[in-house]
Amino acid sequence: RYVVLTTKHHEGFTNWGSPVSWNWNSLDTGPHRDLVGELGQALRESDIHYGLYHSLLEWFHPLYLADKESGFKTQDFVFKKTMPELYDLVLKYKPDLIWSDGDWEAPDSYWNSTSFLAWLYNESPVKDTVVVNDRWGSNCSCHHGGYYNCADKYKPGTLPAHKWEMCSSIDKLSWGYRSSMNITELMDVATIIEELVQTVSFGGNYLLNVGPTKEGVIAPIFQERLLALGSWLDTNGEAIYESKPWRVQMENRTDRVWYTSKGPVVYAIFLVWPQDNILELSSPLPSQTTQVTMLGFAGTLKWQKSPGEGLLITLPYMLPSPLPPQPGWTVKLEGVK
Repeated sequence: RYVVLTTKHHEGFTNWGSPVSWNWNSLDTGPHRDLVGELGQALRESDIHYGLYHSLLEWFHPLYLADKESGFKTQDFVFKKTMPELYDLVLKYKPDLIWSDGDWEAPDSYWNSTSFLAWLYNESPVKDTVVVNDRWGSNCSCHHGGYYNCADKYKPGTLPAHKWEMCSSIDKLSWGYRSSMNITELMDVATIIEELVQTVSFGGNYLLNVGPTKEGVIAPIFQERLLALGSWLDTNGEAIYESKPWRVQMENRTDRVWYTSKGPVVYAIFLVWPQDNILELSSPLPSQTTQVTMLGFAGTLKWQKSPGEGLLITLPYMLPSPLPPQPGWTVKLEGVK
């Protein structure tokens, strides 16, 4: 429910008319448009929050290279380029989220991060609403931030204590657009849904990247993946949006069943349809009032207590089909512990 646009990546081209990026921005050259502003306006007319990605470093900027040469004892690049851009983005576009990147070569003291964040949270026009990630210096990742990224495509093995986000890319080899990409190098819908479900079960947000073409077009293969994910969420979103981690994140005998919860309601999301149409769940403990339904399916499902712990759920009969089934289904459990 939020979009993050790359306002500037490591090569330094800005997708708005940055006053400190003369002739290397989307107003002076290329489309001659304020892409940051246009997308922000479109999103403000929807219920989607607006996030801005911004790279602190620039690979080729002479001021940055000179600061680097000094062992980051000088800060000319920070005060003449990176910080003016961050302040400009906040004051001009009032984003809901700032996704900082390009921090890893120098500590936060070089980037002047604490000063900027103090202003952002205490004085800026978005001080009461803005959210930031954890990439503000080489010593910050997974330690400081409104929420943690920790690393690209980060997958924790246990439930993290701090809010976090998993950023992933449909193109497994790139975050940008590659005209030479091969379909085998892209995540399929089943893999995307599996990543989403695992992430949300562990209390994380899922940020899925696509690289547009140089004309600003989302390639049809990316559109197909995103629309398929949206279609899956149309049915199963109740188990995803505004959910919380349950006391158990996954079925301990298999990683093909994952849990989320909302108050007393527990959702079991299973990624493989059982051969005999019987779903065995050992973690939820049923009671006299237990009721089982399936998202996208009318009526209640029959269940019985498992010989061990848990319950056995009789799923609706699936007609044989030459088409592959959708990846992932959700049973809603009420009255379980």
